[in-house]
Amino acid sequence: MVGLTGWTLATIMFCILAETGRELCFKHGATSVVFETLQKPVVWLGIAFWGVELVTWTRVLEEAALSVAFPLMALSYAVIAFAGAAIFKETINFRHAFGIFLVTLGVVCVGATGL
Repeated sequence: MVGLTGWTLATIMFCILAETGRELCFKHGATSVVFETLQKPVVWLGIAFWGVELVTWTRVLEEAALSVAFPLMALSYAVIAFAGAAIFKETINFRHAFGIFLVTLGVVCVGATGL
C-alpha cells in the first residue's frame, strides 16, 4: 500500500457522510423504549446507512492502510457534532469546539502521512 488515492479519499469521505447520516437517523428516532425505536422508519434508514458504510469501508480497507484510514474516520466526530448543532440545535461551547479542532488537527497530521 503506497498512499491514498483520490478514489480512496473520496470513499473515506463517503463513509464519514454515511456515518453522519446513520447517527442523525438514530438520534432522530431514539426513544427510551427499544421496541418503539425499532418501529420508526428513520431508524431503519440509519441501519441502511450502517450497511452501506460497512460495505464501502471494507472496500477502503482493501486499498488503504488501517493506520491511516481509521484515523481519517475521526473526522466524523467533527461532522456529526456540527450536524447535531445544525439539525438538532445542540450547542457547541468553546471547549467542545477546541476539542473538535484538536481532533481535526490530529487527523490532518495522520492523513498527511498517507498522501
